[in-house]
Amino acid sequence: MSGTGTADFFYREAQRLGYVARSAFKLLQMQKQYKLIKPGSSVLDLGCAPGAWLQVACQSLGSAKSGGSVVGIDLKKVKAPSVHCDARVQTVCADVMKLPRSQLRGFSPKKGFSVVLSDMCPVVSGITTRDAALSVELGMKALELAVGRASLSSQLGDNSMLIMDKQSDEAGEDDKGVLLMGGNLVIKLLESEDIQEVSRVCKPLFRKSFWLRPKATRPSSREIYLICQERIALQDIS
Repeated sequence: MSGTGTADFFYREAQRLGYVARSAFKLLQMQKQYKLIKPGSSVLDLGCAPGAWLQVACQSLGSAKSGGSVVGIDLKKVKAPSVHCDARVQTVCADVMKLPRSQLRGFSPKKGFSVVLSDMCPVVSGITTRDAALSVELGMKALELAVGRASLSSQLGDNSMLIMDKQSDEAGEDDKGVLLMGGNLVIKLLESEDIQEVSRVCKPLFRKSFWLRPKATRPSSREIYLICQERIALQDIS
């Protein structure tokens, strides 16, 4: 629904096409422009509720013969929608930041993911600076989960404004990240000056990166997506 309470175009289209939320059109636009998910891909959807991105991701895998998998993780219990999803979609109710990465990789037949989608967002307080800072923190946690602490530390530097959570990988033994080499990453952020620092950290770790504000984003929203394509191995970073 729009801010006025009137169903807008994307809301109506979502209902017509069987998507559980208008947010499906955000990922559909990314997929159309950047071809992030290819047939047979393994996809990890962080913050998957209510399931619209699960639907688009499954559609993007192609026919069942193409294989592939979609794993959605959320703090809320989410059931894979019956429309546009098939047996290749599974959901997990958990705090993804507390799951061992070896367990996460085990959800994928490829022991890692071709695509990591983070549509996670903090509970907004209405205090712009606080919400933006929480969004950056959450985005950096998604990035660390994808590429691992070693790759991330190589880009942060001692003076970075982005402070990583020391509790991640408490044993320090499982730090290579869950995103496969050559894989793609999408992170949702709330617009602020600090998101440029997130972009700076991401750029050397991927062949290409872009900012996108999807057409389905509500006018009042400050959401913006950082799209990173083709993860680079640490030894290839110059």
